[in-house]
Amino acid sequence: MKLSEVVNFRTGKLNSNAAVVNGKYPFFTCSPEILTIDSYAYDEDCILLAGNNANGDFNIKRYNGKFNAYQRTYIITANPNANIDYLFYALKFELSVFKQISQGTATKFLTLEILKNFEIDLPDFDTQCKIASTLSALDAKIANNTAVNHHLEQIAQAIFKSWFVDFEPFIDSGFIETELGEIPKGWRIGTLDECIDFYNGYAFKSNELLDAEEDDCYHVFKMGHIKKGGGLNIDGTKSWIKRNKCKSLSKYVLNHGDILMCMTDMKGNVALLGHTALMIETDKYIINQRVGLLRVNNTHGIDYPFLYILTNYKDFLENLRGRANSGVQVNLSTAEIKASKFPLAPKEINERFDKAVKPLFQAIFNNQQESALLATLRDTLLPRLMSGELSVSDIVGVK
Repeated sequence: MKLSEVVNFRTGKLNSNAAVVNGKYPFFTCSPEILTIDSYAYDEDCILLAGNNANGDFNIKRYNGKFNAYQRTYIITANPNANIDYLFYALKFELSVFKQISQGTATKFLTLEILKNFEIDLPDFDTQCKIASTLSALDAKIANNTAVNHHLEQIAQAIFKSWFVDFEPFIDSGFIETELGEIPKGWRIGTLDECIDFYNGYAFKSNELLDAEEDDCYHVFKMGHIKKGGGLNIDGTKSWIKRNKCKSLSKYVLNHGDILMCMTDMKGNVALLGHTALMIETDKYIINQRVGLLRVNNTHGIDYPFLYILTNYKDFLENLRGRANSGVQVNLSTAEIKASKFPLAPKEINERFDKAVKPLFQAIFNNQQESALLATLRDTLLPRLMSGELSVSDIVGVK
């Protein structure tokens, strides 16, 4: 059936600059990131589909509730003959086709005419619900893992702040004055260079990179793998490279516990600069230029939990960004990153902190890896269910 027979289309009304920090409601734009805003214009159970994209990778989201939207974002609601969750997965299945049929050169557009005339397979309503329920169950578990991980990371951050910002457990030891303010007696001001081995990412030639995964490839780790605010975007891979082209690049191959820092950002919208992601796997990714690799050396009992939280901490980031080189782009130099200062506790305190918070990060890693497996399962089932190659009854009872 044509989409115009199945859904209703509306578009948002606002410019993207209407977003605010920590707003009350989600603000959907054509970006994968969900912004926030203090007012809402819609209260819907719907699908949000990007109407434009620089390279045709149109993102799609599912939402139910109050929100606002950018003027080129499509708000899609279902007619009575269609299940909204089924439609979400059906449209997600067609994103690669949308890329091919979109219009425009520098920017790709999905026009309303394209969407209204686009045809999808629509099974009977009961089958739609069963397919949607199967795929939604996987997404619900992934969402739950994400929420649990957010809570675990907040706990680790709270412990870090108590120990290394407010110094609450060490008040009785007294304080000394330093260039960074008062710190406990027996501590000193240290630099990142004392605690890490630092590597700049490798400058791959664009003609060596693949835009689709093949056998025996590395995922090329770029800035898109780092989330705003810090964290790993496991869906950020856009380029791959054959392993046999990387035989002399072993130091750029990432390990579990490596910390990756964004070294470049746009001058007018500095959002990623200095933020870091924490690698959860070994021998899957290789690092690209303009991403810095911070690999702990454990000289002072400091391991990746401390450095990951420190490098995403507000005061540390503000100081680091204040020392960036500014032009059309804002860039962090290797020297300035390594020279970053922080209160350095005695080794035994750092080891106690690591012992306290590393189990939290191990739980986060486990949840991230489970979510990655569930996402792979979902993405494997999606085309087979949508094409009719596999029916829901074929996977009933599979755990």
